[in-house]
Amino acid sequence: MNASIYKSLLIMIITIYMIRLLPLLFLRREITNKWLKSFLFYVPYVTLAVMTFPAILHASSSIWCGAAALVVGLLAAWFNGDLFVVAISCCLTVLVTSFIF
Repeated sequence: MNASIYKSLLIMIITIYMIRLLPLLFLRREITNKWLKSFLFYVPYVTLAVMTFPAILHASSSIWCGAAALVVGLLAAWFNGDLFVVAISCCLTVLVTSFIF
């Protein structure tokens, strides 16, 4: 194998290890700062949104179909909140708009 692959693997191993080790070393007691606690509370939601938003737009044949499905999904989630209804409405929106765009 090429030496650069080993360098890349070593950098990845160190990065992942440090991400897991540093909080263990420096955060020995409970976090009391309200701002930091609220920030850490929303990190999983933001990460999920950042990963899924581009996938929604580029999952169909046209970016406009994905954008329409995103808007319909947001509206369906806002008014109904049922995951099944949101998924079906997004799929039907992509199906209908794929004939238009």
